[in-house]
Amino acid sequence: MTEKIPSREDAFALLREYNSSESLIKHALSVEAVMRHIAEKSEEDPDKWGVIGLIHDLDYEKFPEEHCTKTREILEEQGWPGDYIRAVVSHAWGICSDVKPESLMEKYLYAIDELTGLVTACVLVRPSRSLMDLKVKSVKKKWKNKHFAAGANRQVIKNGADMLGVEIPELIQDVIDGMRTVAAEIELAGSS
Repeated sequence: MTEKIPSREDAFALLREYNSSESLIKHALSVEAVMRHIAEKSEEDPDKWGVIGLIHDLDYEKFPEEHCTKTREILEEQGWPGDYIRAVVSHAWGICSDVKPESLMEKYLYAIDELTGLVTACVLVRPSRSLMDLKVKSVKKKWKNKHFAAGANRQVIKNGADMLGVEIPELIQDVIDGMRTVAAEIELAGSS
């Protein structure tokens, strides 16, 4: 099968084919939005970065024990470009993948994946339940509490930030800014 550049519509349909969990869909939309935001800021291709963010956890719901391995198989069968597949697989480096993030896109995906979960958790405990009034300092405060959103691996986030040469507060702001673009869609726009 020849490689084809996947459209956002193709990627979303594939994501829906393998995932029914609304929380996983919202996570995928969050990561997509942040990747698009950072790509634009970095003068990179927001469509490519967004599609990779959208599809990064493709196999997680149905094949959690084969996370990334199954995604590689699925995307290869679908004829996805090798650099897209490599980027997706690299997001779980050191966890369930031995593919180290090398490109700017891969490093950002690695760094922001866990951070979107922490930011989401921070919003859900706010009285406003809104991303729109979330500040970096609020996330930093929650960051220090290892029991809060314990599933968000702070070491992975820190390792990603170090790879990028970016400070954690800047990375948090990028995640907040990116997620704000889909706040209504991911139900984090508040109750107003």
